[in-house]
Amino acid sequence: MTAPGGKKSVIVRQVFAENLKHEFRIIQDAIVYYPFVSIDTEFPGTIFKQDKRMIQEGNPVINYQYMKSNVDALKIIQLGLTLSDSEGNLPDFGTSFCYVWEFNFRDFDIRKDCYVWESIGLLQQQGIDFVKNTKKGIDSKDFGMMVWNFGLFNDFRKLTWITFHSAYDFGFLMKILTQQPLPCDLKSFMRQLVTFFGYKIFDIKHTFKFFGLHGGLEKVAETLNVPRVTGLSHQAGSDSLLTLQCFMELKKTKVFECNQSNKIMPALALYGLVSALG
Repeated sequence: MTAPGGKKSVIVRQVFAENLKHEFRIIQDAIVYYPFVSIDTEFPGTIFKQDKRMIQEGNPVINYQYMKSNVDALKIIQLGLTLSDSEGNLPDFGTSFCYVWEFNFRDFDIRKDCYVWESIGLLQQQGIDFVKNTKKGIDSKDFGMMVWNFGLFNDFRKLTWITFHSAYDFGFLMKILTQQPLPCDLKSFMRQLVTFFGYKIFDIKHTFKFFGLHGGLEKVAETLNVPRVTGLSHQAGSDSLLTLQCFMELKKTKVFECNQSNKIMPALALYGLVSALG
């Protein structure tokens, strides 16, 4: 399908163990020219859940403990990655297409690991092949080692990170990069987050609340008239692209500088891990 505002179709580059190093080399070169990075993860649901009567976005300490418990216990399935320049243009590498990435991990084994059946059923319905991932997928340890070996960690803090409801996304990334459980408390987590990824992190689910936009990514994109141009929902590559496109749509109005009430649109405001707005 053709990307909005351009003539080139978007292809999702599928990454497995066999082509991981090759794709890292491409990303290493591209990231210099495309420093806006959108990410999305797919994982096996949340096995530790708060009572609905207790769920409060305004209680970030409790929210973090539930997030930590889930990330520590679960294993990543996919990571979606979209690179762009400041205008939302994607890398094309001199071809007739633009590209985003979808990393498929082998860590999760449906035969023995914890999961929520509804979540796994949805991912299967959307085309994720768990058998193929187990046989050909990336070991997250190898992914983490590649980040260090290719020197990408040095670039991370210079980038602008774009996410949607990103506490779990960054939770799984930090777990992969450190090969350790997440920090014991929210303050330590935020400190580690900045150390790894810098300060330019935007969670647009948090930002959307300023404009009365609620719901999941699909609903927000529909409200903004941003179409999905490749893949399906709950496929990490496709969702990372849709997140970027929603961000760029809002960026046109300069909402990340200030809104109509002159309130700063904060970076580092991960949805659920910041206090409720006053």
